[in-house]
Amino acid sequence: MNTLFAKQDLTTEELNILNIELEKRKKSATTMYLLWFFTGCIGGHRYYLGDIGYAIGMTLTLGGLGFWALIDVFLIGSRLRKKTEMLEAEIIQNLKAMKQAKKNSEAEAAAAHV
Repeated sequence: MNTLFAKQDLTTEELNILNIELEKRKKSATTMYLLWFFTGCIGGHRYYLGDIGYAIGMTLTLGGLGFWALIDVFLIGSRLRKKTEMLEAEIIQNLKAMKQAKKNSEAEAAAAHV
């Protein structure tokens, strides 16, 4: 999912809002790796990322007796990037929806004065 095309329509102010929201809401790679290190066998890093189904599976199987947790250390970075990209796309969509709602209300107000 590439958000570069979606960002082209945003103003400088909207891009600033996007960056602020993204920084507030994105997950930390350091926290992910620490959770993997200390709670990897029960899926603590998966709970943190919001992958509840996988996390429960890891908890019930003790991380596939450690194999699943070992494999996850190599997948954490790409999974975190994918989640961050999804979050960015969601924020962009919300910003565009707010912009459209503002345009619609301004158009309705202008039509009411005519």
